[in-house]
Parts: sequence; C-alpha cells; structure tokens
Amino acid sequence: MYRPVPVEEVIAALPLDEQKAIAKRGAELVAKVRRRMTLAELRKGRKISQATVAEALGIGQMQISRLEKRKDPRLSTMARTVAAMGGQLTMIATFPDQEPVVLIPSRLAEKATRRAKSI
Repeated sequence: MYRPVPVEEVIAALPLDEQKAIAKRGAELVAKVRRRMTLAELRKGRKISQATVAEALGIGQMQISRLEKRKDPRLSTMARTVAAMGGQLTMIATFPDQEPVVLIPSRLAEKATRRAKSI
C-alpha cells in the first residue's frame, strides 16, 4: 500500500555531500524570500534612474524622489512604480500558524470567481 514518505526521510537517505548541498540551497532560497528592499533600493538594484521611472509614469523626477522617501505610500502608487521598473507588485500576508498567503486585489478575485462559474 502507498504511503507518503516525509521529505526528511528521503534527504536522510542521501549521501552526506548531497544533504549539505540541499541544506545550502534551502538556506539560499530562504534568504531570498526574507530579503527586503525599499523602492529606492529596488530601483538602484535594477540600475534604473529616477528620471527613467518618472518618464514611464509621466511625472517629474522630483516626485519619484519624494515617493521613495515617503513612510506610507499608497499601494496603487507602489504598484505603478514597480510596473514602471518592469515588475509586478505582490503582497504576501504571513502568520505564525500558517503558510504565507499571496494577497490579490478584489477585482482579480471577482474575475477568477466569474471565470470558474462559467466553466
């Protein structure tokens, strides 16, 4: 009869060098997930100037400078700014008693619900 095998058992059965490689890669992935950046750090990391982002948004460079210094920017503004850098803003809710949850705008949820009902 089939029974699920815990991943820990599978890893424990591997040679020690493979176990270390798996642990190292796991630590690298966790570090990526835990990495946090401000909008300015993100823009600089992508080697994009404030002027380039401002032009893509149709606003002045000074407004991008102010946006990057704001303590509480609007979510829609952050989403547009990230999109101007070629990305997509994703929000993740974390709780101590469950896996992280990706939050989606309610308009996307409504479209998904309508699509599912039509199938």
